[in-house]
Parts: sequence; C-alpha cells; structure tokens
Amino acid sequence: MAESGPVAESIPPPSEERETSVSDRSIVVRSQSQSSGFFSKFRYHLFAAGFAFLLSPLAFIWTGQSPVDPTNYAERTRRVLKTTPLIDGHNDLPWQLRIELHNRIYDGRVDLEKRLLGHTDLQRMRAGMVGGQFWSVYVHCDTQQRHFEDPSWIVRDTLEQIDVTRRFINEHPQHLQYCDSAACARKAFQAGRISSMIGIEGGHQVGGSIASIRQMYNLGARYITLTHNCDNAFGTSASTVAAGGPDGGLSKLGYEAVKEMNRLGMMVDLSHVSHQTMRDVLSVARAPVIFSHSGAYSVTPHLRNVPDDVLRTVRRNGGIVMAVFVNRFLKMKDPDQATIHDVVDHIMHIAEVCGWECVGVGSDFSGTPYVPIGLEDVSKFPDLVQLLMERGATDEQVRLFAGENILRVWSNIEQRAREIQATGEKPVEEEYEGRQWHKGLKDAPWLLRGSREKAIAAGAVDAPYMFNVDAEGKHNPAVKEV
Repeated sequence: MAESGPVAESIPPPSEERETSVSDRSIVVRSQSQSSGFFSKFRYHLFAAGFAFLLSPLAFIWTGQSPVDPTNYAERTRRVLKTTPLIDGHNDLPWQLRIELHNRIYDGRVDLEKRLLGHTDLQRMRAGMVGGQFWSVYVHCDTQQRHFEDPSWIVRDTLEQIDVTRRFINEHPQHLQYCDSAACARKAFQAGRISSMIGIEGGHQVGGSIASIRQMYNLGARYITLTHNCDNAFGTSASTVAAGGPDGGLSKLGYEAVKEMNRLGMMVDLSHVSHQTMRDVLSVARAPVIFSHSGAYSVTPHLRNVPDDVLRTVRRNGGIVMAVFVNRFLKMKDPDQATIHDVVDHIMHIAEVCGWECVGVGSDFSGTPYVPIGLEDVSKFPDLVQLLMERGATDEQVRLFAGENILRVWSNIEQRAREIQATGEKPVEEEYEGRQWHKGLKDAPWLLRGSREKAIAAGAVDAPYMFNVDAEGKHNPAVKEV
C-alpha cells in the first residue's frame, strides 16, 4: 500500500566525512509529490466532484438530514414546517370567546390546551404545525347604524376584542407569543412558540376615524381589513355589489386612510372589499397590500375573490393573497361539496397568475361555519401542504406559501413606513366630510379671533354645567337651570 503521508528522511550521521551543522542534524520533511498513491493520482478529480456535490440538490445532507423520497410528501412537509413557520392570515377564535364566554376566560369553562369543539384549540394547532397566527378581533357591522355618524358601540367592542385577545395570548406563554413585528414572529418560531398577531376585520371598527386607526396601531393591531360586509367611510364592500349596489370603490377619506396606514406600517387588507376598491387602493398604495383570506375569482366567480387583473397588480405591488377555506368562496353552486382539492385549485391559480412569491394561507377558521372536506380544523394544515407537493410544488415554493411570503411582505411594509416617516411626513388629519363637531361654549377661552362669533352662530351653549347649584350656593336638585 502506497504511503499517503509525509516521509521523514534522515541526514547522514556525523561519522560521515563531511562538516556537521545544526541543519545537518535536522529532520527534513518532504511532500510525496511523486507518490503513485490513489489520492495523488485523483485528488483534483475528487476536489471537483466534492465542489459540484455541494452545489447539488443533495447537499442538504450536510445539514444532518438524510435524503428523502420526493414522493414522501408527509416527511417533506414535516421538514419544511419544522424550519419554516406556517402563518395563517385569519382566525376568528376571539369572536367565539366573545359570543360564548362574554370574554370571561378565567373561570375555567374553557381550556384552550385541551381538545375542544369547533375549529381551533392549542392542541390541534400544535398537531397542525402552526407557526404563527393572525387573530381577528372582528365585530359585526352595526345594522342600527344607517349613517357613518350614527352612534354605535362598535369601537368599544373592538377595544374589548383586542383586550381579550391579548389576555388569552398571555395566558398561554408556553405556546403563544404576542408579536407586532415580522422579526418577532421569526423569533417566536425559533423559540418554539406560535407567534400571535392582531388583525381588525373591517374599517367600520374604527368608527370612520383615521385618528382611531393610529390608536388601534398603538394597541397592537397590525392589519385592518378596509371593509367587512358593509360599506363604511373608507370604501365599498363586496357584499354591497353582490346585493346589486353600485361599486363606488375607495372613498375620498379611504385614500387618506390608506396613506396613513402606509405611513404607520399598518397592513392594508383588501379581503371583503369590492373589486373597484381593490383596484383603487392598489393604484395609490405606497407599500405592499395583503388579502388576509380570499380566493381566486377565475376559479370561483364569487365577488369575495380576487380577479386576475388584480392578482397581476398585486404581483407588481409586492403584496400577498392568502387563500381562504370558506366553502361558498370555493364552490358557489355546491358549497357542501367543497374539498381540500378546491383550496389547492385556488392556491395553484394564484401562484400561476401572481407567482409563488405572493400566495399564502388565510383559513378563516372559527369564523366560517362551513369548511371544506379534508380541512376540518387547524390540525389539517399539513394535509394541505402535502397535497400542494403532490400537485408539483417544490419545497421552496411551499416555504414561500407557508410563511416566508407574509413575513417578507410584512417586513417590506415596515421598511416602507420607516422610509416615509424619515421624510418627516405628518400624520393624516382628514376627517369624514359629514362629521358633526361639538359647538363649545360661548364664553370658552377661545384661542383665535372670530372663534367665539362662529361658535355662537353655530349654536354654542350659553354656560357650562353648574351642578344644580342654587342662589344660596348649595347643590339643589330642584334647580334645573344648570
């Protein structure tokens, strides 16, 4: 066997007839460059082959993973979702807490760590390998509200939904972690927790006020669906058009709302809005948009779904469409026959038209009562991923779909907001044109000349509230001139 290591060659001993020096007594180490060994003959070939291998699809085994059969979709799915967070764009569990528990979560009636009825609990979220969840703090449109300025409790109820969502997240720190940034969502996943974010499902929930949008952002909401199933001060809903109403698109105040949301870094969600509202928003958006739970209109022509021309614009915008699981949006004529395969059809169409870089998942679990066969609850997400792989999606495409897309879109929205704010742009102060303001007092300490006269002309109050004080300087309920 040929030697493969260096060879030590002795210097002749001092007895030989030549001058002895330190160097003469040294050990000389020479490389066996002339060796006829296997490595010497083929070392350049081996180096080239090794380099090519590192660039090959099989290089992943260097990370400690063994090769996997490409048709073993279950194992491929497990590996993808172990390293990439699956982030669902829309779950209405907080609404169930409201209508079933009246937001009382500490009395022991519900343990989210145990198997419950419905679509969502922590046990099934873990089984479904969920890595992140946008929780919807939904409140119904107020049917008593005939005009945007009519009194309503919707803003109060929305605040309560934000409160209960933050509280139930905090109740389960071993499973859930509240997040208000894309970076936090990644860190939560790395720590083994489900990142938990807040989305507001309808512009009616901010009372038609851009100032309220700012406050909702400060409270932790990170997206607002511009409309729900009712028009509001910002724009037209898909439900209005479905009922035969005109598609008025985005309102004047809606343009200002989008501008402010871009400045804040609040994601603009276009699920539920009319098709013209979608187009109007995309024409002025300064940051990517999202559809938190929508399908493809070309697959199922339901007005809640996204037309192809909008999908192409979303691609240019850098946004995302997160595929919904609502039966009626998947199969209009026979919704009871909707299956997991219909969801895949929508996903594949969105990917085909918009690209794999702008598709995600937005289930609407715990909001819709009717879900597809094969996607009965949050434990079924891996089945969806496996079916995508069976239909030809690569692991990298699945990573984009599962979570990388929404995290990239969200990060870009945050970055765009920082850029806008760096210009010194001020918060938007526009209000709904028909808004009624308080008149004030005639003798208020007015700041500007002419304000008192304007207030008097508008019907300002003569005197402040005097707490039923009579002529004797005492509180007297009989005194009505207060």
